[in-house]
Amino acid sequence: MHTTPGLPGRMGPEIAATTYGVLTDAIGWSLDRLDGGQVEEIVAAHPRGEFKEEFLQVFVEGLKDRPDTTYGTVNADVLEHFVPGFRRTSMVERVTGAPWPS
Repeated sequence: MHTTPGLPGRMGPEIAATTYGVLTDAIGWSLDRLDGGQVEEIVAAHPRGEFKEEFLQVFVEGLKDRPDTTYGTVNADVLEHFVPGFRRTSMVERVTGAPWPS
């Protein structure tokens, strides 16, 4: 649930905390609210190493064999960037391809 935009803030505190933690780790969300010394202290205690590359690779490995699960989430961005030929299905395609008679 934490990868669906707009949803986590309306869910319970555990989901919100997970979302905000992931956002901070992945994209530096709210790091500007800390002073530079605090960020340096955090990184010294918990070195990030190759976090950016490894984080994205884990996404690709977990999603590449089930790309339809990325619909409506930020996960599709990862596959679109790293998997050649991946193209997300749009809402229009889902509606026009629905099995209902015209």
